[in-house]
Amino acid sequence: MTELAGSAIGSSENDVRNRIFIVDVTNRDGVQTSRLGLAKLEKTIINMLLDEMGIWQSEFGFPTTRHESNYLQANLELMERGAIHHARLSGWVRAVARDVGIAREMVPKLKCINISISTSDQMIGGKWNGRYEFKDVVRLMCEALEQARELGFECIGVNAEDASRTSDEHLIEFTHAAREHGAERLRYCDTLGFNDPFTVYDRIKLLAEDTGIDIELHFHNDLGMAVGCSIAGAKGALDGGVNAYINTTINGMGERAGNSDLVSTILAIKKSSLFDGEEVLDDSVNLMTAWKTAKYASYAFGVPIPVNQPGVGNNAFAHESGIHADGALKSRRNYELYDYEELGRGEPEVIETGRNITLGEYSGIKGFRNVYEKLEVEFQTEEEARDILELVRYANVTTQKPLVEDELLFIARHPDLARKILTLDPLHVNTDRKA
Repeated sequence: MTELAGSAIGSSENDVRNRIFIVDVTNRDGVQTSRLGLAKLEKTIINMLLDEMGIWQSEFGFPTTRHESNYLQANLELMERGAIHHARLSGWVRAVARDVGIAREMVPKLKCINISISTSDQMIGGKWNGRYEFKDVVRLMCEALEQARELGFECIGVNAEDASRTSDEHLIEFTHAAREHGAERLRYCDTLGFNDPFTVYDRIKLLAEDTGIDIELHFHNDLGMAVGCSIAGAKGALDGGVNAYINTTINGMGERAGNSDLVSTILAIKKSSLFDGEEVLDDSVNLMTAWKTAKYASYAFGVPIPVNQPGVGNNAFAHESGIHADGALKSRRNYELYDYEELGRGEPEVIETGRNITLGEYSGIKGFRNVYEKLEVEFQTEEEARDILELVRYANVTTQKPLVEDELLFIARHPDLARKILTLDPLHVNTDRKA
């Protein structure tokens, strides 16, 4: 068995080709936050904002889940139209060959998937009650991988759920098998937020050196260390000679205490002493849209951004004490590590204090036209306007919130895809087949 314990986070020569890429999982893991969720329209807007932000990939949903099908297909069509032009869209499935087949059947144009299975003794024993052993886990994963390749999926990642509590020997064996059967990346899942930055650096570096596969890093925040573990793991991957892919969610949404926050993670890579100014982050990342993206996710989830949230909290650039205020006014670098302008902040926000017309499920044509005129959207015919109004009504039924500018513009620009996203037809679900 390989020993992974002991050394502190080090600094070694990296291959300049190795980089850190961001894989945002808000629309898969973030929406699993208990008591919360997103409408399909809101998930679509998040995909478009992530694309605008230069995020490498959005894990945008569950291709074996029937109520996701229209939304997933519509977002892939947005890629074909160039409305989503940078971010890859990837689905999540269990490491079951049959599920991979269902994903292909239900979302035929899907190119990228991550298949997931538990690897720790705790979960193998605690979830399957003796029906499976570790060798069966490896076999199921390999069968699912082979099915995915046979069905033409172009990019396939493998998730080791509870990797942080999986023995070193088993984790390395699992990773080698995944690579040999065509996996593009291994997702190291710290499912319970168990790891610390020192431990995870050692584990990821040795895993990278031993297997040579790119490593995806997925950390939960149960102990408040998700961001720290993410960048320490990324450092381990780079020092081990492979690319790192960090999983994030916007505003740190996710099950229990959440996941690695998108903006905090990017800031930690770009501004912390760990990389000391090294250009290791994917060049496409555009922090100028961070403020806009965080605010929209907060509105969509109905969860306020904490006042002290890095970068996007209301107090992130606020100074009150005399020494701090004086120092910040003399030179912002005295008490600010980075500039608010870098995150798209600083512009005044217009707040209506008088008459305010909003659109909802009972809106009429006059109010509808008033709102869209302010957005400088013109309709060619009365029929077109009323068609869009009807879609806006349906959209409000699904979100149960006044529609915001990005949502209204999306509906006007892509009414056919909006209609698909808003369409749910449970009466035609085949209840005999369990997906």
